[in-house]
Amino acid sequence: MSIHASDPFATPDSQRSPVRRLRGHLPSAVTLWTAAGSAPQGLTVSSMLVVDGEPGRVLGLVDDESDLWTALSASGRFAVSLLLSDDRQLADRFAGLMPSPGGLFATGEWEPTDYGPVPAGRTWAGCRLVGSAEKGWSMLVEAEIERVEFAAGATDALIHERGRYRR
Repeated sequence: MSIHASDPFATPDSQRSPVRRLRGHLPSAVTLWTAAGSAPQGLTVSSMLVVDGEPGRVLGLVDDESDLWTALSASGRFAVSLLLSDDRQLADRFAGLMPSPGGLFATGEWEPTDYGPVPAGRTWAGCRLVGSAEKGWSMLVEAEIERVEFAAGATDALIHERGRYRR
């Protein structure tokens, strides 16, 4: 077995989408979107915006074939939790990059909400779906923010840039 300094299975730069590469150069906060339903679902999302106004809104891009999209479009509600720098494994688990024996919500501490489960001790927003539209290979989700809960002392956001996490 040999150790590689880079991912030996990665697509070479010359074959990567220039749009995806541009997006990768933009640092983004990593969030976890969850929705309740017959079984709670979740997905790591970094392509999102918070829009100030009355009411405030969340815009985000999710995979329209994901279990999260199925659950949030059926329930019309979801939670957006801000992840912290120590949440790298949690982010990878919900992105499908790490195994999750027993299910996505089997480990860690979770707080049930009317919008979906949220990781304990994290800032989160409860959102109501107001619209969606296919954009490129994603579903653009628009939601009104109905509730915001701030976690005390939780300020060290997890950031994703160029395929890596950073503070």
